[in-house]
Amino acid sequence: MEILSNISLILNPTTFGLILGSTIVGVLIGALPGLSSGMAIALLLPFTIYLEPSQAIAAMAALYCGGTFGGSITAILINAPGAPPAAATAFDGFPMAQKGQAGKALGMAAVSSVVGGIISLIVLIIFAPTLARIAYKFGPPEYFALAIFGLSMLASISSKSPVKNLIGGLIGLFVATIGVHLTTGISRFTFGVAELF
Repeated sequence: MEILSNISLILNPTTFGLILGSTIVGVLIGALPGLSSGMAIALLLPFTIYLEPSQAIAAMAALYCGGTFGGSITAILINAPGAPPAAATAFDGFPMAQKGQAGKALGMAAVSSVVGGIISLIVLIIFAPTLARIAYKFGPPEYFALAIFGLSMLASISSKSPVKNLIGGLIGLFVATIGVHLTTGISRFTFGVAELF
């Protein structure tokens, strides 16, 4: 029943209009090489202050999804992906456009974006409550195990020099510790230099 009440929020005319408008703007921004969905969301963020939280999240999600699809337009037509996720689209889409099948390629990209979005939304609706309960149970031992798992994956990325990968990851972890701790506010490795905060 909770899902039905949330669907009524989306079908609200104001929210539905925001979703439609944000999707169109996202497609236009995604089609421009050099502009990404993340930049579009950063530009939209100040305007969401005046919206209800559900409307703001719906608008930003629609903007992101539209931008992700919009990147495939330029990837297909001019072989210049407008967004990083559309890089693989250029491999098959641009040769189809050169053969005169640009409309078919754009249609396939649109259908695959919609189907992929719907499937991922269904999976999110099904598994989000379970994943949230698991995330609440995470404590320091689980975070430590997750960090060790990440470092071991980092070391196994390249079979040529796993030691170099591990050293690079450890240097990155050290650099990430510089600054003020987010929870306690304690300065770490700043040496009294305010710019390192």
